[in-house]
Amino acid sequence: MEIGEKLYNEAVKLVNERYPLGWGGAAAIRTETGRIITSISPDVKNDALALCMEVGSYLEAQKYNEKVTHSLCVSRESESSKFKILTPCGVCQERLVYWGGDVLAAVSNLDQEVIFKTLRELQPYHWLGAYGQNL
Repeated sequence: MEIGEKLYNEAVKLVNERYPLGWGGAAAIRTETGRIITSISPDVKNDALALCMEVGSYLEAQKYNEKVTHSLCVSRESESSKFKILTPCGVCQERLVYWGGDVLAAVSNLDQEVIFKTLRELQPYHWLGAYGQNL
């Protein structure tokens, strides 16, 4: 099974377990050792405290001191809706920069295929360039 399919399946499995009814979303990442880590966004009472679905996985990768190689995020509107692949938001892209411009992130597309793009492709004009550094 290819990496994209495996990450997609793990994220969907977590959504179906954690959110059997209604909206659901989850992330799955792969590290350089092949470890797959999944996470959800925490439930909060105050929206100002919300975090993206991927953050828990990124923190776990840091805990294990492992480089993230792939990141994928999915959501659905209800238990009967199709899943959508979500490109990482700008903040999560910045979080992924920690591991370099070659990190592969799944991107949104109408066909809902698992398509990965490097951070370098997602951010060709990243601010690090102003300091003579490559992403």
